Amino acid sequence: MAPRGRHQALITGLWHWGGRGHSQPLTLSLSLSLQVVARFNRLRQEQRGLASKAAELELELNEHSLVIETLREVDPTRKCYRMVGGILVERTVKEVLPALENNKEQISKIIETLNQQLQTKGRELNDFREKHNIRLMGEDDQKQPSKENAEGAGAKTSSAGVLVS
Repeated sequence: MAPRGRHQALITGLWHWGGRGHSQPLTLSLSLSLQVVARFNRLRQEQRGLASKAAELELELNEHSLVIETLREVDPTRKCYRMVGGILVERTVKEVLPALENNKEQISKIIETLNQQLQTKGRELNDFREKHNIRLMGEDDQKQPSKENAEGAGAKTSSAGVLVS
């Protein structure tokens, strides 16, 4: 029996039967599959990073909205303080309010851009999964048998693919 590597549980469909009934690893396929898993994990990490940044900016947008609503109700000549580059500066409400509204608009635009990038990354990730037949651990495998039944009883699909935890 071939030695079981640490990635053997993650890679499926890469073993073939050698001469006397022993399974032999396909070294090239194993290496390529490890590269596929690494690329997939990189794509997932990029997607998570985009989602995290979008969520962070959503919180900042909500904070800006609350401050703008509060400042609209006070006297425009009233003193207020604003943090600029780590320094607290004294201004009036009428000076600060337009800057806050401008910042809010800019944050909204950035969030829109991030959401578009997130959708693009999601499509890229799904295309990559389909191209390389990647299944996540815990994912329902009940979808595949229904496809096989629709193709006919004699039709068999390839079981080669990558299983990612």
